[in-house]
Amino acid sequence: MRIEEIKSLLPHRYPFLLVDRVLELGEKNIVAIKNVTSNEEFFNGHFPGAAVMPGVLQVEALAQAGCLLTLKNKIDNPDEVIIVFSGIKNARFRRPVVPGDQLRLEVELVSSRRNFLTMGGKATVDGDMACEIEATAAIVPKDKL
Repeated sequence: MRIEEIKSLLPHRYPFLLVDRVLELGEKNIVAIKNVTSNEEFFNGHFPGAAVMPGVLQVEALAQAGCLLTLKNKIDNPDEVIIVFSGIKNARFRRPVVPGDQLRLEVELVSSRRNFLTMGGKATVDGDMACEIEATAAIVPKDKL
């Protein structure tokens, strides 16, 4: 999946769209990438002279990949819903993510009950673990927001 299809599914836009491409899409898993570049807006303040991608944005990138997985495989009407975080557990950060890195986002759908999802995700750079999470999300009709 390329960026135009990603943008057709996710409501996020620059500077908050954090998935550049989907490499693999299965029924219960997805592999996507985020190319981390030096001109990312957040690097202006995090941290001047020692740029590091904020952990919260690594988590958000994993969440966006999970949303793509869900919207492509589990939702009949993706234009009518939005997927929002309902919980994050066991977030761990193992190495800094810096400009020039390619963040590989791997998310697995662990369970799905009615409008609630549980996912596990990990983000790696060159095979090294950068971030891992367990997350829950809710599928919410846009007219209920």
